[in-house]
Amino acid sequence: MFSSEDKKYMARALTLASRARGKTSPNPMVGCVVVKDNKMIGQGFHHAAGLSHAEINALNEAGDNAHGSTMFVTLEPCCHYGKTPPCVNEIIKARISKVIISICDPNPFVSGKGMEELQKAGIVVETGLLQDRAMRLNEIYNKYITTRMPFVLIKAGMSLDGKIQGPEQWITNEKSRQFVHKMRSEYDAILVGKQTVLNDNPYLTSRIKGKKNGKNPYRIIVDSSFQIPIEANVFADPKMVIIATTNAAPADKLSIIKKMGARVVITQTVDERVDIVELMKQLGQMEITSVMVEGGSTINASFLSSGVVDKMALFISSQIFGKRDYLSVVEGLDTVIRLNDTCVERVGDDVLIQGYV
Repeated sequence: MFSSEDKKYMARALTLASRARGKTSPNPMVGCVVVKDNKMIGQGFHHAAGLSHAEINALNEAGDNAHGSTMFVTLEPCCHYGKTPPCVNEIIKARISKVIISICDPNPFVSGKGMEELQKAGIVVETGLLQDRAMRLNEIYNKYITTRMPFVLIKAGMSLDGKIQGPEQWITNEKSRQFVHKMRSEYDAILVGKQTVLNDNPYLTSRIKGKKNGKNPYRIIVDSSFQIPIEANVFADPKMVIIATTNAAPADKLSIIKKMGARVVITQTVDERVDIVELMKQLGQMEITSVMVEGGSTINASFLSSGVVDKMALFISSQIFGKRDYLSVVEGLDTVIRLNDTCVERVGDDVLIQGYV
């Protein structure tokens, strides 16, 4: 159905889309290429929420030459007014002859309607080209737009024998730590438990070498009785902090951090702890589309037990610690968790295993 040339152009559109990784939330990453007489005459991608969509950027580059061309776009063009006008109107106005779409928009209020508008205008529409790549590219958006809950990744660094604490400050190497900072910049929020703050006092920011102004995620601290000190490093930028707690938290302390600019999410309790499922629902209502969990063994177990985890990224160093009292990645889990679609890569002397729960 699709030629090798078609695949080449869609691959280019997907590459363009990926340039905006971590910058478009709550929108998807989208890339677009306009082709005429077997030449690319327009290219574009969606840079950030509120800015022009990929199709508009590509059409602007193509100009009047777009008449009679073929458009390759990684996601179904929108047909509704949001922060920007609908793209289908501009595609029709440009007199595009054919639109090849990788995947339909999974948004249940939109899916299929954009294609229908194009077809009504006499434009040939084809779908499914490199759809697996397109689905994986927007796995965060796909989860959020269909469930209104964030995509959840558990990230952990461990020794070869599965320990997340040891005799040294760092378990994994410098390359792995830089990799993690890049991952942080691609997620809306980083989440840890109170013990991580009490033990390590981290900033939970994204510090990428060579970049002065990287995107910093929200810092979510799960603390059912709010025991962390308000002098903790995470409060260096209080407007980016969310405290997830329960009615057991002291009201006066909550009042102080609210005045500082931090936000508070209060949930019901599950075994005297924050209700993870309710927390994810509330974060979704705040348009937080993705959460990277960087907590300890207890937080990891709570998230896995609650069924909200989508993916895991496990950095494994070449060290063996051996001590029985060192904590493992997950402690206290009653069920077996199996990862699917796993991939393995080297990060210096470390190994990164990623898979879906």
